Amino acid sequence: MSAVLPGVHVLSCPTRWSDVDENGHINNARLVGYIQEGIYDLFCHHETAVRESLFPSGFIIARHEIDYLEQLHHRPEPLSVVLTVERLGRSSAQVEVNVCRDRLTFMRARTVVVARDRESGRSRALSPAERIFLSAFMPDPARAQAVLAATTVTAAAAVSAAPPAQRVAAGPVTGGLLPSRRPRRRCHASAR
Repeated sequence: MSAVLPGVHVLSCPTRWSDVDENGHINNARLVGYIQEGIYDLFCHHETAVRESLFPSGFIIARHEIDYLEQLHHRPEPLSVVLTVERLGRSSAQVEVNVCRDRLTFMRARTVVVARDRESGRSRALSPAERIFLSAFMPDPARAQAVLAATTVTAAAAVSAAPPAQRVAAGPVTGGLLPSRRPRRRCHASAR
């Protein structure tokens, strides 16, 4: 079940006895599952995402960066999995996830979520509607930049769709709102 708070997405998530490891606390691998449940809830079950059919081909988790802050024990009270969007890229969103209970944060994660193209199985650019949806979960200054970037992307698409005689040369986006695309990293086998 999700809570409605401005600028954040909160999922209420119970712990389970089966999540406990031999040390008597919730296993760290299970905590990663709570992150993924929160992200799935935001991208696939949020009322707006469902109503507007956002992320129709799903998404890919590209990176998790996790800080385990406190040991977490199984209790009947659910956890709050709190998500905010820190940054939007061309095809990705960096999401901060905090796993909390009773005003205590047990784990903080930064997760990169990438929009997926069904045909190729690879990343695709976020649509303007997806950018606007995700910007609602950003801190206010960042939200304004993300919405401006979304409208810039929409305007650039309209220019490129115009007949050649009506196109206006589009210069670089000002203010550094859209990050440059990094080359794809490849894994190379060692010659040893």
